[in-house]
Amino acid sequence: MTSDLSAQPAARYPDALRHRLAEDLRTARRRTQALTDAVDDAELTRQHSPLMSPLHWDVAHIANMEDLWLVRRATPGDEPTPGVREDLDHLYDAFTNPRAGRPALPLLDPVEARAYGATVRERALAILEQAGPDGRALLDDGFVYGMIAQHEQQHVETMLATHQLRVGPRALHAPPPPASSLARELVGTEVLHPAGTFAMGTDATGPDRYALDNERPAHRVEVAAFHLDAVPVTNAEYARFLDDGGYSRRELWSEAGSQHITDEGWTAPMTWERLDGAWHRTSFGERQPIADVADQPVLHVSFHEALAYATWAGKRLPTEVEWEYAARYDPASGETRRFPWGDDDPTPERANLDQRHLQPAPVGAYPAGASPLGVHQLVGDVWEWCDSGFEGYPGFAPFPYKEYSEVFFGGDFRMLRGSSFGVGTVNARTTFRNWDLPIRRQIFSGFRCARDA
Repeated sequence: MTSDLSAQPAARYPDALRHRLAEDLRTARRRTQALTDAVDDAELTRQHSPLMSPLHWDVAHIANMEDLWLVRRATPGDEPTPGVREDLDHLYDAFTNPRAGRPALPLLDPVEARAYGATVRERALAILEQAGPDGRALLDDGFVYGMIAQHEQQHVETMLATHQLRVGPRALHAPPPPASSLARELVGTEVLHPAGTFAMGTDATGPDRYALDNERPAHRVEVAAFHLDAVPVTNAEYARFLDDGGYSRRELWSEAGSQHITDEGWTAPMTWERLDGAWHRTSFGERQPIADVADQPVLHVSFHEALAYATWAGKRLPTEVEWEYAARYDPASGETRRFPWGDDDPTPERANLDQRHLQPAPVGAYPAGASPLGVHQLVGDVWEWCDSGFEGYPGFAPFPYKEYSEVFFGGDFRMLRGSSFGVGTVNARTTFRNWDLPIRRQIFSGFRCARDA
């Protein structure tokens, strides 16, 4: 059975919207192909860490989600449309198949996975040409297409993290990030944020119509005054923490954090090592002295490590509310904005996104992206740990499925905000909520500190 594209909605999406949705899908696919074409099929099928999937699993999972939501559910008409490969659903269900066990599944090989993705994409774009609003929230403003573009970009970042965990010659290349003339004056400074009330979250309208369920709805929140670091904690600052015995001073660590670093034998951030008396890191297969990237935000630290550093510095981590307040609230106008710089979308001059540089930029490298109060790099570069758990906002409603957010509420997760250099622009919202376990550090995570006013 094939889909009947003659059963069209009353109106198709406007041309501009259809073109944007198609381009968002194509942009994500270009990144997927770049990451998978960079290595051979043996590398695609290898599991580089039990924390990560083999890359070819991600390729087919991306296709399966698109098959499920765009081919089967976005077709005009009242009847469900058969998928391209419904027999694969059980293999590529991320919720029921933990990452560590995915290599044991009878997965598609890389050639088959790519072919599956190409077939699904061809069908999805053909459906988009005929698609339009039909009374379902799923298709309002093309939400389901935006959701799938974001889903692929999220897996692209996951695949990028898998590349970071690879052992072997460098496979990815990118130009260096821009330099910063402001790093020296910004490092170690903090900004007072006065008390106020702002609209946290979003009602997913206008430019933010593709916001995911855990970002909704917008709600007013009162915030007490606090100080926030002007920039994320840098490699040089974190190295001073290490050199002051930070990992051996158990009074700086939470009980859970101390137990974990003891069990794992951690003595520094992931990829760091001390050679000839100096700290080095390995970035996508290339070893670099920390002295050469001293002003970049520290990367690949867990929540426990971030919290221990903040304690050492006599500070704390910001809450999720404080982080979003700093990123969106303009105290001069009293307005809640989309981004630190205003309401316009991110650009390469404002934020380090889209895997352009394969590493964070030095702090202060994006003055055009600073907040009105002078807080820099709240969007892009590194995900920033916040000392808050993952819960739904008042009035939360799962959409379009509970397994995206609701099933994770109330666990041991900690929030990450702000996006990393590996995040696609389509996902880079100041309302976007990322979460992970406090022990995780294979993600592109950093932090900045806060303290009470």
